[in-house]
Formats: sequence, C-alpha cells, structure tokens
Amino acid sequence: MAAAAAGPGPGSGTGDSPEGPEAEAPERRRKAHGMLKIYYGLSEGESAGRPAGSDPLDPTDLNGAHFDPEVYLDKLRRECPLAQLMDSETDMVRQIRALDSDMQTLVYENYNKFISATDTIRKMKNDFRKMEDEMDRLATNMAVITDFSARISATLQDRHERITKLAGVHALLRKLQFLFELPSCLTKCVELGAYGQAVRYQGRARAVLQQYQHLPSFRAIQDDCQVITARLAQQLRQRFREGGSGAPEQAECVELLLALGEPAEELCDEFLANARGRLEAELRSLEAELGPSPPAPDVLEFTDHGGSGFVGGLCQVASAYQELFAAQGAAGAEKLTAFAQELGGRYFALVERRLAQEQGSGDNSLLVRALDRFHRRLRAPGALLAAAGLAEAATEIVERVARERLGHHLQGLRAAFLGCLTDVRQALAAPRLAGKEGPGLAELLANVASSILSHIKASLAAVHLFTAKEVSFSNKPYFRGEFCSQGVREGLIVGFIRSMCQTAQSFCDSPGEKGGATPPALLLLLSRLCLDYETATISYILTLTDEQFLVQDQSPVTPVSTLCAEARETARRLLTHYVKVQGLVISQMLRKSVETRDWLSTLEPRNVRAVMKRVVEDTTAIDVQVGLLYEEGVRKAQSSDSSKRTFSVYSSSRQQGRYAPSYTPSAPMDTNLLSNIQKLFSERIDVFSPVEFNKVSVLTGIIKISLKTLLECVRLRTFGRFGLQQVQVDCHFLQLYLWRFVADEELVHLLLDEVVASAALRCPDPVPMEPSVVEVICERG
Repeated sequence: MAAAAAGPGPGSGTGDSPEGPEAEAPERRRKAHGMLKIYYGLSEGESAGRPAGSDPLDPTDLNGAHFDPEVYLDKLRRECPLAQLMDSETDMVRQIRALDSDMQTLVYENYNKFISATDTIRKMKNDFRKMEDEMDRLATNMAVITDFSARISATLQDRHERITKLAGVHALLRKLQFLFELPSCLTKCVELGAYGQAVRYQGRARAVLQQYQHLPSFRAIQDDCQVITARLAQQLRQRFREGGSGAPEQAECVELLLALGEPAEELCDEFLANARGRLEAELRSLEAELGPSPPAPDVLEFTDHGGSGFVGGLCQVASAYQELFAAQGAAGAEKLTAFAQELGGRYFALVERRLAQEQGSGDNSLLVRALDRFHRRLRAPGALLAAAGLAEAATEIVERVARERLGHHLQGLRAAFLGCLTDVRQALAAPRLAGKEGPGLAELLANVASSILSHIKASLAAVHLFTAKEVSFSNKPYFRGEFCSQGVREGLIVGFIRSMCQTAQSFCDSPGEKGGATPPALLLLLSRLCLDYETATISYILTLTDEQFLVQDQSPVTPVSTLCAEARETARRLLTHYVKVQGLVISQMLRKSVETRDWLSTLEPRNVRAVMKRVVEDTTAIDVQVGLLYEEGVRKAQSSDSSKRTFSVYSSSRQQGRYAPSYTPSAPMDTNLLSNIQKLFSERIDVFSPVEFNKVSVLTGIIKISLKTLLECVRLRTFGRFGLQQVQVDCHFLQLYLWRFVADEELVHLLLDEVVASAALRCPDPVPMEPSVVEVICERG
C-alpha cells in the first residue's frame, strides 16, 4: 500500500538509491511520534491511536508495530459473518484511498517547499559572492585614504601650530580693542537709551579692568567707565523714581541697577514705595466708584475692575520682587508680606463695602459670580504670598457674605409669611358684596401654604448657587459642611419654621394685646397650617433640603420629630386660643343679656329672647367655619329623644323630683345645703379641657365656656317668678339646638340643668312654667 502511494514520486529523480530513504523513513517517523508523545503527555498506546490499555504486541492491531495480516484475516474469517466481512472490506478500501490522497498531498506540499528552499539558498550564494567583492574594494580604499591623511597631517603640522598662535593673538587684540573702545561704547549706549546693552558691556569688562588696574592704561579706562557708569546709574534711578512706566519697565530698571552694583536694600525699599503708589491709585479708583455722586457699577463689574487693576498689579509686584530680591532672604520676604497685608486689607475693606450694598437685592446669581471672580483672582497672589494670608482672607469674606445672605433670605421668608397673614386679614375683613362670595378659609389656607412653600423653594435655589460645582470656593470645607448643615438646614429652614411657629403663637397672647385684635378665623387658619406642617410639610421641606445640599458635616442637627412636635404644640395652642376667643364672644353676649335685665319685675315670658337666637346662630356659623378646615370628629351615641323639638329636660320626672324642694318655699330642708349635696354626686365638668383637632371638640369647648359663663352670671342675679320662667324657656331653646354640636349631649343637659337650678335657688317664688307651655313658646320662637 505504501509502495503504491509512493509510486513514481518527484523524489525519484534525486539520484539516491531506493533503499536509503525507505530505510530511514520509519526511524524519522518514530522520532517525530516520540517527541509529539512527550509534548502531549500520551502513552505509547495513545500515541499509536489505540486505547491506553491495549497490548502493543497484538498482531491483529492494525495500528500496532507488530501487525500480521494473515493472523488478522484468519481472525476476521473466524469471528465475523459474511456481511460484516463485506463491511470491513468496504471500510478498509475507503481508508486506503483516504491515506493515498493524504500521502500524495503531503508529498506535493513538501516538494514545493523543498524547491523553494533550494532556490533561496542558490540566490543567497550569489549575493554573498558579490558582497565579498565589494568589501574587498572598500578595505583597499580605506587603506589608501588613511595613507593620504597621514601624509597631509605630517605636512601641515608646523603651519597648524602657527595658525593657532595667530588666532590667540587675534582674540587678545579684539579684547584689547573692546577695552579701549569701551568708554565710547558706553557713552553711545547711554545717549541712545540702550541701558541694558551698556550694563552688559560694563559687566564683560569689569573683571579684566579690576585685574589689570595697576597698569596705567587700564586704570584710565576703568576711571572713564566708572564716570559713565555713575551717570548711567543716575539716569536709571531718575527713570525708576518717576514711575511713569509700568511694573515690567521698573523691574528692568531695578535689575540693571543691581547689575551695576547698587545697594539691594535701598533698591528694595524704593521698589516697594513705587509699587505702593501705583496700587494706591487703583484703590482710590475703586473707592471713587463707591462714592455717592456717580452711579456705582454692578458688583460683577466692580470685582472685575479690582481684580484686573489692583490684584493683577499686586501679582506683578510680588513676582518681580521675588525674582529681583531673592538674595535678601527672610528680611526681604517679611517686607513684601507686610506690604501685601496692608494694601490687601484696604482692598478687602472696599470689596466688603461694595458687597454690603448687595445685601438688599434678592438675586444671588450676580453676587455669586462676583464672589467667584473675586476668589479666583486672589489665587495667584495667595500662592505667591502665602505668608500674607490673602487667599484665606478672601475665603473668609466669601463665607461671611454667604452667612449674611442666609440671614437675608431668612428675613425674606419671615416677611413673606407676615405678608401672607396680612393678605388673609384683609381677605377676612373685606366687605362681602351682595351675591358675591369671597374666598373661603380652605382656599385662603391653600394660598398661604403654597405661597410659603414657593418662597422656601426659591430661597433654597438662591443659596444653592454658593455650592455649585463651577464656583471656585464651593470645594472649601465651610461650603461642603457647615454652610449646608448649620447654615441652610438649621439657620434658614429650621429657623424659619420655628420663627413661623413663634409668630403664630404670638397671636395667643392675652386679650388687650395682640390676641385681642386677632380675627378668630385667622387663629383657626394658622392652627390648621401648623398641623399640616406637622403631618407632612416639615418632612418634605427637610428632605428636599438634604437632597439639594449633600451634608458632609457631622454637626448635630434638629430632628424632624422635634420640629413636628413644636408645630403640633403651636397648632394646639392656637386652636385652644380660638376656642377661648369664640367662647368669650358668646359669653359676652350672654353676660350682658343677664346683667342688663331686671329679672324681678320682668313680664311673663311669651317668646325666646333674641340673644338666645343669636347664640344659636353664632354657634352654627362657628360650626360651619371650623368644618371648612377640620374633620367632624367622634360623638357619643345619641339618645332616642335627643332630636325631638318637644323634648324638655325640665319636664322629666327626674328633674321634677330634683327641683321640687327648691321650688317650694316651705321645704323642710335648706335649699343651699341640698344644692351642695347634689353637686357632690354630679359629674364634674372640665370647662377648659384640652381641645382635639376636630370640629366636635372645638364646638364642645366653645359651648362649655358659654354655658359656664351663663351659669355664673345667673348665680349673681335674683329672679322673680317670671324671670325664672324666662330662664327656663331660654335654656330649653338652647338645649333644642346646642346638643347636636357637642361630643356628648349629656354635657349640655347638665350645664343647662345647673343654670335653671341656680335660677331657682336665686328666686324667692320659684314656680316653674309648665313643660307644655315651654315647648309651645320654643316652637313658636
């Protein structure tokens, strides 16, 4: 099979014997297989393409080294049927053809590579032959060149030494010529104003003249140069003292004077004095802009003027001073620091005066831009003059302005809150046109709440400009920590909320002060506003503040729960005061109606007094008013006869038995003693009990105060028979309407019972009116 595959291959024309390649091929294959086996880590069986557990000496293994065809065929004939033998033959023929094809492919590929390698080697041999010839010619040429160079050097050796000597003499003569012409050159440079060139000439010749000053000719040149140099130094000082030129020209004058050997300390003082004059002129220009006569420019233009004029000039002075007088050491640095601190302090004072004029404005954008440029401009002198502390002083000014702006916005929020209250007062006091309803309490409350919230958001947006990333001072520790936590959160937001609560509580003062002139509706509205803040608004505002100002300060802050508790307490005080004020209004009507009437000589009652109708009307109006802002509340279960107009507590058998002794003059028991005993067993009524945040609790408090006042007034009067009957009619009328406003109708029953009982005790002839007549009068009234 291998012989057939090899056939008449391309390698047959090489001239070798056929036995040689056929004998060496198996050995090369075994070496290659061995190296591959070592590389891949295969066992002998795996490298031969069989399982690792097969026997390498098996003569029936087609891939084994000891394969025997006869044994293999005998085994197939014994073990396999005819069909399997046919399949094995077909498979073997297919494998033989595949191997033949692979072998031919490998032979052709290797043949092409071999031919290509042979051509390459042949070409390389030709190239190397040419290169060897060229290298031989190059070596011959280099030997000739070397010989010529040696002969030329030997020929010109004497001339080279003479030329070197002549060149040295020529250079010396040029130097001597420069020295002899130096006075005239210096004079010409001084006349033309080329002071720098003159100083350079003097510097080049100074050492030589100093060295050979013992020679008369050199001494004369030195004297002439000193006279010219003195005149040059005088002119430079005159030009420096005039100060008409800018800082670079003056720095050049100082540099030339130092090069001429002038005393550095004196020049240092003169340099700072001239710089002071220029910078003070800039300060006077800035101060003139702050004067009352010309209109002051905006703060941004002012800081630009100061930054480009004063701060830029100070930077030039500091840079030139440090470059010129670096040899002065610590003493020179202290002079410059004191100079910068003095003038910088005056500049900061002018800037603060201009910034103070911006405190009344409401727009922060222009102010923050001005502060940003002011702070940026002072970075350069701050780096040059670190000891002067200019950058730190500028940062302190910015921080101080930021704190003042926080205070300004806090005052603005307070003024806005007071303005909202004024608008509410005007809306409540405005006359109502016929057929035209004014804004209700719920609408006024919504307007106040939205207006305050919008002002708070506007203030937060305004102060947030101080912490914007593009602002140069926003990365300072103050603006990353204390400004956000203690300034904005605590100082502005928490401060305003507490101020709002304090302002609201100020309306709870005793009558005769602020509380006496406060509309009750305003108290009710403020109470609901504080309650809304306690339930939701405070948490929302503080969350918004914390999100906008990422606090990186660990200082303690006011918890939300504390502010909510303060707002709830304020709402409770306002609502309690509202109850007292409304109860006082109704109590005044009842007190006057009792004190101004002659109860002993009054006529027999025919109707309900007008004041009682007014009490019911006012109570109904209060019920409607409170219902606009507060929920209904919880009532106790009503009795089955509470809503009947004909019901009278004074006609029941319980009340008849209760007041029978007091109505009879000849009662054997003292009526005062009987009244006191009855009070011991009756339920105590707390008139000024805490008010809850609902309509029923508010109305209950007002009615308790009113009926308690009526009771105390009745106890101070003396009643006739008809006076007692009038009180009985009035109380029955009140009971018909007031029970529906309170949480517990029994409370109204008890108080009205007390009123009638007290009137009976103060009556010499206590004859009550028939209950049916009382009911008829009340129905008619």
